[in-house]
Amino acid sequence: MTSYDRRYDGIDPRFVFDFEALDEPDTDTQRWSTWLSVEPLCRGPEPRPDWVVTGQGAVDTELGILKTGKEAEVFLLERGLPGQGGVVMAAKRYKSRDHSSFHRSGAYTEGWSTRRSRDARAVKTKTTFGREVAAGQWANAEWQALQRFWTAGVPVPYPVQIDGTEILMEFISVGDGDPAPRLAQVRPSPELLPHYFEQLRDAMAALAADGVAHGDLSPYNLLAADERLVIIDLPQAVDIVGNTQGMDFLMRDCANVCAWFRRRGLDPEIADEHALFGDLMAHAF
Repeated sequence: MTSYDRRYDGIDPRFVFDFEALDEPDTDTQRWSTWLSVEPLCRGPEPRPDWVVTGQGAVDTELGILKTGKEAEVFLLERGLPGQGGVVMAAKRYKSRDHSSFHRSGAYTEGWSTRRSRDARAVKTKTTFGREVAAGQWANAEWQALQRFWTAGVPVPYPVQIDGTEILMEFISVGDGDPAPRLAQVRPSPELLPHYFEQLRDAMAALAADGVAHGDLSPYNLLAADERLVIIDLPQAVDIVGNTQGMDFLMRDCANVCAWFRRRGLDPEIADEHALFGDLMAHAF
């Protein structure tokens, strides 16, 4: 009997386990998964998709940048357990010090509030601290919208977690893992075009039934994942009734998408923004 065996002789085997020491992540491109370091309310809604990785030993690996913008950048990030593969997600990171406010952000943020008057003053005067507070507000607004819409059955990326100004969400891909193109970049077949429009109308109706409008809907924030449309870029979602310009935003959403569908050849009587607006208002009230 070895010294190890003598030391643990008589111990209930249920309390004895083997473990494998994991290598530290490469600090340049990797980090330990932040899943367990965020508050439970900062994790995605249940039931969660099977692909969400929640293991304590998981590692996040940076794969590169997917999209740049004035307010945020989107990166590809793989989360997985060593030796078991992983899942690729989109990591949307709102800028802080270099953050520039959204166009007409005052109209979008009508009704927003901050708990501390110091924060509110800083946001209003656009100080360095204020820009960081604003970045957090926009990130939280998109996080709340993603959770709300996913739960309501709206086709949006599944929100995995939020950590400060970083949102991890489902990566929408096509084929062998290529990023799904924006609707503005595709030319749907005559058979697929009306199918896309029906999907979009149903999605907008689900939003309206929940009392909100996207607020900046266009072919540039719709992804064409094969035969499926997915809505992205949601921080500016507005309350149709609570925001004094809510109905104006909804009408603009209708006009933007209907104009694109008409240009692609859809019957103008189908892609009519006034008819669509009336249909959505019927769902809203």
